[in-house]
Amino acid sequence: MTNNNQKPNILFIMADQLIPHMIGCYGHKVVKTPNIDRLANEGILFDSAYSPCPICSPARATLMTGKYVSNIGAYDNASPFSCDEPTVAHYLTNEGYDVVLSGKMHFIGPDQLHGFSRRLTTDIYPSSFEWTTRREETQEFGEMHKNPIAIDYVTAGIRQWSMQFDYDEETHFRALEYIQSRRMQVGGTMQKPQKERDPKPFFLCVSYTHPHEPFHVTQELWDLYEGEQIDVPDLPENLDDTYSQMDKWLNDFHGVKEYDLKDTKSLYNMRRAYYGLITYIDNKVGELIKALEDTGLRENTIVIFTSDHGDMLGEKGMVQKRCFYEFSSRVPLIINYPDGWMGGTEITQHTSLIDLTPTILDMAGISVEQLLPCDGKSLIGLIDGSDKSERYIFSELHTEGVFSTCFMIRKDKFKYIYIHGKDAQLFDIEKDPGEWENLSGRNEFVEIESELKAKIFEQFNPDEIERDVCKSLLNRKLIREAMKANNTHWDYFPYFDATRQYWREG
Repeated sequence: MTNNNQKPNILFIMADQLIPHMIGCYGHKVVKTPNIDRLANEGILFDSAYSPCPICSPARATLMTGKYVSNIGAYDNASPFSCDEPTVAHYLTNEGYDVVLSGKMHFIGPDQLHGFSRRLTTDIYPSSFEWTTRREETQEFGEMHKNPIAIDYVTAGIRQWSMQFDYDEETHFRALEYIQSRRMQVGGTMQKPQKERDPKPFFLCVSYTHPHEPFHVTQELWDLYEGEQIDVPDLPENLDDTYSQMDKWLNDFHGVKEYDLKDTKSLYNMRRAYYGLITYIDNKVGELIKALEDTGLRENTIVIFTSDHGDMLGEKGMVQKRCFYEFSSRVPLIINYPDGWMGGTEITQHTSLIDLTPTILDMAGISVEQLLPCDGKSLIGLIDGSDKSERYIFSELHTEGVFSTCFMIRKDKFKYIYIHGKDAQLFDIEKDPGEWENLSGRNEFVEIESELKAKIFEQFNPDEIERDVCKSLLNRKLIREAMKANNTHWDYFPYFDATRQYWREG
């Protein structure tokens, strides 16, 4: 581990909607990810990490707090993230860290920092209640977009550039600029020397929007996979018969019936473009690590790489996220210590993004006794072998595409999905990694199904959550209309003082 006498810097890199199954170190043979693979090969790879809520804003709120979405009311992509929730950034700030964010965090509400000292960019999505959705069951696709979300999955391909590239390039530039500002060697010239660098340790979060759809790639990224084998989903003839009520709701919400998601050419283009965007992110990871090395910072910087959730990418004829299938709910998670501590280790126990707050604080030397109540648990015990406790991993989704409270629990080889008041699914992931054979209700699996359902009810109160969701949606819709009438905004405006740059005295 790092020198105990000096608190480590932490570089936290986050992709958006990245499926671990499509990264080299997770076993994919085609997608080019040499930099992420190097992090994993020289670090610690978590083979079974899950999102606590497979949509952007809630997943990030749980990551920041170490709490389940139903415990903080961050239910969907337009739910407020309360300013009175302590985050990993608050704890690190109080521990003397410089805590900085470059890129996407999808915070909703007037607090756009949540403990960060500053953001180097604005966010890519609205910070208001603009994307609040309806709760009444409907066959129409959601209110958030003018066209069905599924349109992005049949129009993938080559573009000269995109707004997403604009955003990620700015995110990346600002992150590199920050790393350079923390370099070990003092800069400046003989005429104008610069001040000594800030001695504080730093926590730098760099959060990209790729490989999130729309899947638009440059010619260069497209050409990387010329002649390569591109996997496309293998869909059964009785596909509709395999859907749970949750699946049907989400397919309506995403508008999948508006387009042919079985078209082989569209699936090929989607997957090829997605491969290219993963390599784009991998290149960024490599450049960030090189910047640490070039500035002398790598020797005391822990690097963490992850994503908020995955993407169905046409699996089961479904798109985007929001469901609990592996393609949607699994995430990559890699931790790399600069001294190579536990390098090459693969953690097979199930873990969650909710565990990252206590893990990061553990790295910074903040003891568990200093933490306020937290649902997550530090992963350091799994890494060093001292934690032998049984793990149940939960995920939840209660609105934005579904019309009841929905839960997932993972224990050992079993995954149980419970849709309150509707149906349930039980899968043996080892025997059935594609999650096609629903074991729920079978006599031989009554014991494990009962155990997992009981654990969900032990942790959550579905009826209480349902009431809170409905109340939250009504409140937000009213406030949304008032904000539109007043033309008020909560968006973050990054500030740069040009008077203190370059040769200016300030």
